[in-house]
Amino acid sequence: MNINLKSKKPANMLRPKNKKLLKKGSYSLAFTVVILAIAVFLNLLIGELSSSATKIDVSENKLYSIGDETKNVASSLTEDVTLYLLAEDGSEDATLNELLTRYADLSSHIKYEKKDPVLNPSFASSYTDEDLASNSVIVVSDKRSKVIPYSDLYESSVNYQTYSMETTAFDGEGQVTSAIAYVTTEDLPILYTLTGHEENDLDSSMQSAIEKENIEVQELNLLTAGTVPEDASCLMINAPQKDFSDDETSAILTYLQNGGHAFLVSGYTTTEMPNYHSILEQYGVSIEKGVVLEGDNNHYVSGNPLYLVPEIQSCDATGSLSGSNSYVLMPIGQSIKTLDSKSDDITVTDMLTSTSSAYLKADPENMESLSKEENDESGPFTLAAAITEAIGSGSDSEEETETETIVEGESSASQVEAESETEAAEDAKETRLVVLASSQFLTSNTDSAVSGGNTKLLTNALSWMCGQSSSISIPSKSMQLSYLTLTSANVNLWSIITIAVLPVLFLVTGGVIWLKRRKK
Repeated sequence: MNINLKSKKPANMLRPKNKKLLKKGSYSLAFTVVILAIAVFLNLLIGELSSSATKIDVSENKLYSIGDETKNVASSLTEDVTLYLLAEDGSEDATLNELLTRYADLSSHIKYEKKDPVLNPSFASSYTDEDLASNSVIVVSDKRSKVIPYSDLYESSVNYQTYSMETTAFDGEGQVTSAIAYVTTEDLPILYTLTGHEENDLDSSMQSAIEKENIEVQELNLLTAGTVPEDASCLMINAPQKDFSDDETSAILTYLQNGGHAFLVSGYTTTEMPNYHSILEQYGVSIEKGVVLEGDNNHYVSGNPLYLVPEIQSCDATGSLSGSNSYVLMPIGQSIKTLDSKSDDITVTDMLTSTSSAYLKADPENMESLSKEENDESGPFTLAAAITEAIGSGSDSEEETETETIVEGESSASQVEAESETEAAEDAKETRLVVLASSQFLTSNTDSAVSGGNTKLLTNALSWMCGQSSSISIPSKSMQLSYLTLTSANVNLWSIITIAVLPVLFLVTGGVIWLKRRKK
């Protein structure tokens, strides 16, 4: 007989355990549902965030990060702007695509769309006759449009070691922000560059910087034009080597005397140009014969006192450049002198100055030494100046008001005076000039030595003369190693530290340690 010694437990004894398991399972299920709900909510929330909040720019030079200047432009928009990227699906430039996506996140007025040129072959022809490369950008508003060729978004140069082109910088933000400002601006200023007197050609990089400020650049030959066009916002005279004719001089003075603006660059030359200098003298300044050399080695570079690093003075024409950590470089600069015969209505303000250690070589052609000599004039010298003259003092308005008072006999003296002041303020114009005494100032080689400082001064001055409330100047982002600009004093200091101070310091430290160990 088999006897089963195991006894079955009553069913009611198992129920409490099952209830506990069921309770724990319910808690786990509820917790899982809550976690999933939170994950879905966070995923939806993150999906609504901007690209800049969800994607960190880890590129070395922050290639697709957007700066404050662009954010200010975007926040001030009152009309819609559309950014079109022309690229086939899957062939978009990753950096450019991310940058444009971030633009769309800045403002509800900015939209970003991709247009496949294969699927939309006639799209680009609505805005330009040019054949655009893939990844070109078109910026469109109700006022106008602007095309940014792909080649303008990247800067390149020749590598003379490999004799091949290599990409040196990304200018996406500068080009796109400038284009947005261009298509939304009511009236665009025009800069005319004077030709016909062997003037320096405006460097392509400088012209690009001016156009990024949404200032149109056109050439002007006064011999054929006869007068400065009425739509001129500013006239540039870039280091002429031949003098103006009497008619050309008269045309320039007529333009300036009616509230015109001019950017005049002078360069050292032995050629006599009395008509050109008469324009400067009309506005209270003259260029002294000779060249300026700097005696303070903190204010010249490459060990050459002719390559001046002037002090940037605070004024409307220099703008934000004054007080910043930026420098400008002025090779072979000359001195600008304010004349005692200057009219009281004319104001001359220093923009760039040398130090008091500078000196003037009056005859550089026969200069025997770069050092200061007994007959050399001592500084400081003005190297660039901003000049203003108020046009119309209100006398014409006062005469008209007096005539009306005699005829009508109704207006009180106080009302007449108030109306006269209002009319004079409305009719007032101001002639503005910038005079800069270095023919090599507006060259890319000079500018690159100070990381774009010369370009910034140029665009600030032109914005002041063209009446623009703000200057858009976003430098391209380097994709190369950046260069450190050192003055001669810096070079001498670090040479002493590395050649003398550090070796001596190591020897002394080693000697002290050796003595301590020997005593032990």
